[in-house]
Amino acid sequence: MSRLEQRIAAGGLVLTAELLTIDAGGLDAVHERFAPFEEYVDAVNATDNTAAHAHASALAVAIALKQLGVEPVMQLVCRDRNRLGLEADIAGAALHGIENLCCLTGDDVTAGDEPEARRVFDLDSLQLLATAKAMAGGRYLSGRALDPAPHLFLGAVENPGAPPFEYRVDRALKKVRAGARFFQLQVCFQTELLDRFLAEAVASGLAREAALLPSICLVRSPAALRYIDAKVPGISVPGAMIERIERAADPEEACFELGVELAAHALAQPGVAGLHLISFRREAGIARLCRRLEIPTRADREKSGNGSAVAV
Repeated sequence: MSRLEQRIAAGGLVLTAELLTIDAGGLDAVHERFAPFEEYVDAVNATDNTAAHAHASALAVAIALKQLGVEPVMQLVCRDRNRLGLEADIAGAALHGIENLCCLTGDDVTAGDEPEARRVFDLDSLQLLATAKAMAGGRYLSGRALDPAPHLFLGAVENPGAPPFEYRVDRALKKVRAGARFFQLQVCFQTELLDRFLAEAVASGLAREAALLPSICLVRSPAALRYIDAKVPGISVPGAMIERIERAADPEEACFELGVELAAHALAQPGVAGLHLISFRREAGIARLCRRLEIPTRADREKSGNGSAVAV
């Protein structure tokens, strides 16, 4: 059982973080990315061609994280590989002891820098979850035996800030039935939409069935917020929020304070099991955020006891 699965089952505060993309540089490059926040997080995401840009493969980066003593969450998107390729990556990850998988459909190729790339989408995220669940049960999709069956801990993504809002919790419940046990929620700068999603998640029982980890994105400038608003599919940043940062005496510091504000708000909501943290700042933004919110290190959290357990 992975540390992430254990932490979620125990009910303790869970922190995951996104590893910024890797293109080259070997294990040193991977270590450089996670070293500033290593002592705080329970697991680190190895991303899969984020925003339809090619990078070192999620499987390779997940193996590198494992070799460096960090627990990986390997992302899998359906855009770039058919079911054979996805099954091969799941089996390959399990071969290296990688249990945490986050299953996504993936942004369209038009979001990236090679829009002429051919889309695959042989499966969608629901079908990919079901595929991984079948493999954890000892069968490939074809029915062929997989022995011994790998132990997998499956997660997914849901977007509380994108329409149709009334469908988001229902879709997340479908993903739970397909095998998801944790959700790294998409970055949401509109707190009222996150609150609505979480309230419905609690009322529907979703929060009891899977750990909900709202994502917090730390940026350096109001220009980055404008870029996210204009270019990142499924994320809107309110104009008034951007203008407030632009008017600040120190916009970079104001961006950090915005992250603190959003993180504190998310942690105060019912149904939240922890946070998924993403930082594009030059300093050790994630560690600084944790210290600011008085979140103990991972080792101290493990010593301090448990909260409300999630059925995993």
